[in-house]
Amino acid sequence: MSPPPPQDPTPCPPSSPTVLAQPILLDPALIRRLLGPAMDLLASLTTEKRWLFPTFLAMYAAIYCVGQLIVFRPWAPRQRLDGASCLISLFHGTPATLAAAGAILALPAGARSFAAPNARLQDHVLDYSIAYFTMDLLHYLVFLPGDVLIIAHHLSTLFVLLTCRYLVRHGAYALLVLLLLGEVTSLLHNVWMLAGIWQDQSPAAARVYGALSPPFYALYTLVRGVAGPLFLLKMTTFYLSGEAVDIIPWWVRISWILIVGTGIVVSNLWIWNIAVSNLWIWNLWI
Repeated sequence: MSPPPPQDPTPCPPSSPTVLAQPILLDPALIRRLLGPAMDLLASLTTEKRWLFPTFLAMYAAIYCVGQLIVFRPWAPRQRLDGASCLISLFHGTPATLAAAGAILALPAGARSFAAPNARLQDHVLDYSIAYFTMDLLHYLVFLPGDVLIIAHHLSTLFVLLTCRYLVRHGAYALLVLLLLGEVTSLLHNVWMLAGIWQDQSPAAARVYGALSPPFYALYTLVRGVAGPLFLLKMTTFYLSGEAVDIIPWWVRISWILIVGTGIVVSNLWIWNIAVSNLWIWNLWI
């Protein structure tokens, strides 16, 4: 038999209980550092008394010009127009989603009512979206007046946002939830659209388009086909109950319900039509 190994003369410290390391992504300090700038911006907007719509509109106009004259300049005319529209949508969708969520969470639970008065931060978020839809509407009216469905969508959306922001000055909570649901798919949607525009000229873009199609269809259907109708049902029940009769005129409440409901139906028909016309995509799931 071989001799036993020599003993280490250094005494071992007593063992301590095993502590599982906290995942770095759940570190509160890291989360605060990542979200700090966004939260600071929302905090500054809470106290900002200036009318920010002209600033937001100028920002979108500048982004649109950069897209048309620089970013998508090598593309064909129609592709360049679609690319510039997607670019300003990219700068609207995700920031609007985060801002809407922040504006909702910034209020106490008791103030999150379908008939609550608009807070200043909520008005700024509404102006941010109003500026985007105004810019994109001008784009379609000037360059693509034949896209009647999109023009009608933008006009109806602006009607809802403008009446809430400047006419009744109540009900921003409901519209911010709908804005969040409507824009949470924006990043995936716009990347998918840009890849689809460029897929005929780029095999890489075609691969990206094919890879993104199934998750985009699924997420869009989940948001517009499930979450959206459920929230609309809750909103409709409240507005038809008469609880907001002295705050929001009946014709505004009814028009909001009809416009949002029509938008949800059209959105689901649109995604269903695309999915059916691209049945080969579903082979990836089989």
